[in-house]
Amino acid sequence: MDPDPVDGSTDEGSRTRAGYRRSAGSRRGEARRRELLTRVADDLATNGLVDFSLRRAARAAGTTHKVLLYYFDGAEDLLEQAILELRRKRIGNVLAATGVTDHPRLADRVRAMWSVLREAESGLRVLDQAIGLAMYDSGRYAELGRGASEQYLPTLVALCPDHWSDQRKVEVAEMILAVLRGFLVDWLTSGDTAGVAAGFEALARALEREEAADDHPASAR
Repeated sequence: MDPDPVDGSTDEGSRTRAGYRRSAGSRRGEARRRELLTRVADDLATNGLVDFSLRRAARAAGTTHKVLLYYFDGAEDLLEQAILELRRKRIGNVLAATGVTDHPRLADRVRAMWSVLREAESGLRVLDQAIGLAMYDSGRYAELGRGASEQYLPTLVALCPDHWSDQRKVEVAEMILAVLRGFLVDWLTSGDTAGVAAGFEALARALEREEAADDHPASAR
């Protein structure tokens, strides 16, 4: 990613924004903002974070960087919002693929989720690049990492059986999130498809044992 993604000084960007009277809160303004954000998110999904800048985003959105500054508080704000948008799309795909009727068991729902998460067209690589940025410069990009957990965790909690306690749901959801994130990074960086597949099968068996504990009250929490 460009270390100074706003193509010019921050002061210049601030003066540009100050010259506008924001109206993005109106219905028309919000619709325009969503349109621009979708185009930028699509560009990120295709081209990744390398060399991201306001001018590149403007080209992808079919507008100018000054227009983007009217709707967003600079390049970093736009980047965060675009990554959130990509994650929202992925979560929507996950929810569509993990219906309780089609996948009554938790392990089966996670299998369906895993299939969706590996789809490259959903922006997989750029989202993992975002996690890398958060690790590399936690002061500047910490929200990119926190945002991932905040977005995915409620979905994973919702996949757990309804009768589980809230604590049990959160514990299992946290485990699934951490393990799948690790598998995705390993898969992208090492290309060890067989190793990742073996690890996933171990996760699925662990989830099956966790859910099977319901059939044995003495061992259930």
